Amino acid sequence: MALGLATVLAVAVTIGLYRTLRRSAGGHPELTEIVLASRDLPAGVVLTSDDLKLTAWPVGTALPGYFSKVGDVLNRLLIYPVGAKEPILDRNLAMQGSGLGLSVRIPPGMRATSVRSNEVVGVAGFLYPGSRVDVLATFTLPGNTDSITQTILQDVEVLTAGEKIEPDPQGKAETENVVTLLLAPEESQKLLLASTQGSIQFVLRNGVDQAKTSVGPTSLNQLLPHAKGIPVPPAPENVNIPAPTPSATEPDGLEIIRGNTRTVEKF
Repeated sequence: MALGLATVLAVAVTIGLYRTLRRSAGGHPELTEIVLASRDLPAGVVLTSDDLKLTAWPVGTALPGYFSKVGDVLNRLLIYPVGAKEPILDRNLAMQGSGLGLSVRIPPGMRATSVRSNEVVGVAGFLYPGSRVDVLATFTLPGNTDSITQTILQDVEVLTAGEKIEPDPQGKAETENVVTLLLAPEESQKLLLASTQGSIQFVLRNGVDQAKTSVGPTSLNQLLPHAKGIPVPPAPENVNIPAPTPSATEPDGLEIIRGNTRTVEKF
């Protein structure tokens, strides 16, 4: 009887402990289905059923903006690249009816402004989509002959380099015909005016450096303080150098040496 009671008590304690541990661990998590990429997808593709698949995913760890049906993302344009088995999120897709191509990469209120390569010097060959740059303009003020250089834009994003909207996977630098910047409307006006009044140059900056500093214009007078009145150095004075006079000790004639015999023929 004692053995039977002990066995019943052990079973009861074991069951109670198991239930307690299961409740503390949360038991089996609640699952849902989310849409994943079936393969590596570059930016700019229109999603098809071959690009997508469903998988079970814990509800508590589902990312904001996930999709539970493949039909919700079919024929949507992918703005940013997505890796294989990575969830497709709403932030990765273009808005419905926003169009195709570069326009879907432009946030509301911003503009894509392009600059031709003959107006771009300096680091043009090292600009990639996603680079952050400052824009400098050099021009001459009306009624003034002195040229100035001024930073007109700071920390702006390069949308495209030529026709490429994604950087080269190998990091290869290429010189493109056109560079497109993501600008606010008033910044677009500044860039257009600067490109028509003088020359512009891009200054590449660190992608994590978002600080904007107050930079005044630089004029030619600051580089050459006397540029407008550089004194002309005086011409060297003419110095009359007297012709050398023949030495009195030297013979006035032609010295001839034959073997060990030395003779002088005078004229």
